[in-house]
Amino acid sequence: MTVTETPTGLPVSWGLAVATGSRLVPPGPAVGPDEARAEVARLADGARVGEGHVRELTGLGTGLAIPDAAVVDRPGWIASGVEGIRTLTADVSLPTAARGRAGLLARTAGTVTATVAGAQMGTLLAFLSTKVLGQYDPFAGPDNAGHLLLVAPNVTAAREALDVDADDFALWVCVHEATHRLQFTAVPWLRDHFRSEVTAFASGMESGVSAALDRLPDITKAVRNRSDLSLLELLQGPEQGAILDRLLALTTLLEGHAEHVMDEVGPAVIPSVATIRGRFTSRRRGGGPVDRLLRVLLGVQAKVKQYEQGRVFVDEVVGTIGMDGFNAVWTSPETLPHRSEITDPSAWMDRVHGS
Repeated sequence: MTVTETPTGLPVSWGLAVATGSRLVPPGPAVGPDEARAEVARLADGARVGEGHVRELTGLGTGLAIPDAAVVDRPGWIASGVEGIRTLTADVSLPTAARGRAGLLARTAGTVTATVAGAQMGTLLAFLSTKVLGQYDPFAGPDNAGHLLLVAPNVTAAREALDVDADDFALWVCVHEATHRLQFTAVPWLRDHFRSEVTAFASGMESGVSAALDRLPDITKAVRNRSDLSLLELLQGPEQGAILDRLLALTTLLEGHAEHVMDEVGPAVIPSVATIRGRFTSRRRGGGPVDRLLRVLLGVQAKVKQYEQGRVFVDEVVGTIGMDGFNAVWTSPETLPHRSEITDPSAWMDRVHGS
């Protein structure tokens, strides 16, 4: 009997994704070499200093080494992003139908699918690469062990647009991203849990999208009534929706935790933090009509909602039971908040800390 292995990994031309994104990405702000070197130095130093402040506030990561951050340009972020996605989705198994029929047809269909997917991914990353100030990717870097990226031209552009202090803004950004790094390095099970959930979700994505064709009236109604949903969320059926709910709850927690930390650390070490926060929040909601449409279609608007909801959750839990009480969230996957608990922090506290 012949045993056929189930193919794994997304059918994407990863090299094409990098090439497409790098070709389409607009250049960053024009700065002189001295200013560029100063920005890189501020960010590299801010990542080290920032994580020290994060550890002091949260109590996480005691005794762990603080690795250096990678300060990159927009194409560098795109290349790292593609590598992170490739590693994260390496165990995804798609239905045979998604990869074409046997023989020549399979090879042809597979090549076309991978090419289209690579071009689409590159186009998406080119757009996002102008928005991201920094990112901790648990699945990129040397040996795919994770690394923190800071996108220097975007930090410069944002600082100039906000007209805020350069040193304060760099450290503020670094505190946020260092919090994400600490979440994954100080919580041993989180990386594998996140990857497992993404693998399960992506492996069933095609069936969820196919089933969505039968729910077009409901999807159309949801589009009219909700502005905070991404297309990805709208297209999922019940089974995939449950996985997506867990992923959204987790990512909302991670973003909200970072937002809480960056503002709590701020006053003691970042004198202009109140000004930065006020101007940055207004900018986060801004953009012209085309930019806003892209944000909704790509789920960026939902991402903004995550920052807000997550911060309210963490603020309320820490304010009620303290940071030690909040840190129970990192005990196991079972102590992570459910999606419904993100907007009802007392329900999480009752479930996890109740008698």
